[in-house]
Amino acid sequence: MHPITADKLAAQKCVPCEGGVDQLTPEQANEYRQAVTSWELDQNATLIYRKVNCKSFVRAIEMINRITEVAEREQHHPDLHLTGYRHLKIVLTTHAIGGLSENDFILAAQIDRIIAPTDS
Repeated sequence: MHPITADKLAAQKCVPCEGGVDQLTPEQANEYRQAVTSWELDQNATLIYRKVNCKSFVRAIEMINRITEVAEREQHHPDLHLTGYRHLKIVLTTHAIGGLSENDFILAAQIDRIIAPTDS
């Protein structure tokens, strides 16, 4: 198998998932997570998340809007949590299967491309 890279993931498209797809195993999830190093894997390997501290409330909302555009294009939607007016937490899981799929890592890699280094 070829190594998984962020560039390869970001170049892919999410595949619609209505269930019937196996969750990634913890080992598989960890292998994918190594390609998106800004993301953390939860202890059950059922979701990944990234925290971003924005410079202001307006920048946080702008980032949410940019993430929304990518998520809508891919038809794979993260949970977005804005706290303390500028602290954004992005959580990805494939709800239809109750765990992680390749789609989560594809979207994570695409989100990484739109988050400016000055935002985090």
